[in-house]
Amino acid sequence: MRRPLFDPSARKKTVSLTLNGDLYAKAKARGINASQVAEAALAAALAAREADEIRADIEMDLAAYNAYVDKHGSPAEMLRDHLADRDDAA
Repeated sequence: MRRPLFDPSARKKTVSLTLNGDLYAKAKARGINASQVAEAALAAALAAREADEIRADIEMDLAAYNAYVDKHGSPAEMLRDHLADRDDAA
């Protein structure tokens, strides 16, 4: 199971944001809750950043695996050869 990116039940914290005044006034006039929108946007940005970091880790791991295969050969192929040799000896 995937771990959550943040604790949704954590206490709210008052922060200061700098927003375009006209945008804020028009959004507020239409009943848009800026705090909810900001929280959702931050959650989405956090998820995107974490996905980028995971993708970078996978790319590094894949590069290391490919370097190993280039130098030593495929571990899967080595295992198949080993098991085939055992089967032939039996």
